[in-house]
Amino acid sequence: MKYMLITYSGDQEAWEGLAAWSAEDMQRMIDHMRALNDELAANGELLQSEGLGGPARARVVTANGDGPPIVKDGPYAEAKEVIAGYWVVDVASEERLLEICRRASAAPGPGGQIMNAPIEVHPVMGAPDVDPETLAPYQK
Repeated sequence: MKYMLITYSGDQEAWEGLAAWSAEDMQRMIDHMRALNDELAANGELLQSEGLGGPARARVVTANGDGPPIVKDGPYAEAKEVIAGYWVVDVASEERLLEICRRASAAPGPGGQIMNAPIEVHPVMGAPDVDPETLAPYQK
């Protein structure tokens, strides 16, 4: 089954605090994530994985009728958590999914201390099966 795993760097302040990490601490965390990604890729479980740009680079785009979209720039003061990255994995069991999440959560932070970051898990769902006759009243 396919899942999207999302990791957070905490809030805006925590994201900005990454700049204060030592080069050694940052390299330790990157090495941890690369080792996890390499293992998942070797097992054929990794479909995609990326780190994301920070809140200052984020935008929210909303439709605006027939006009141009409404674009709001970040960072967002109301945001409580900052998405740092994600994985899309295809695993054979719940046990394997939980092991991957445990390893991702155990990334080292400053001084090598394990961060125990929450990993949000979402099943990747296909489009629902829809009976064409059910849609008939909505088609014009």
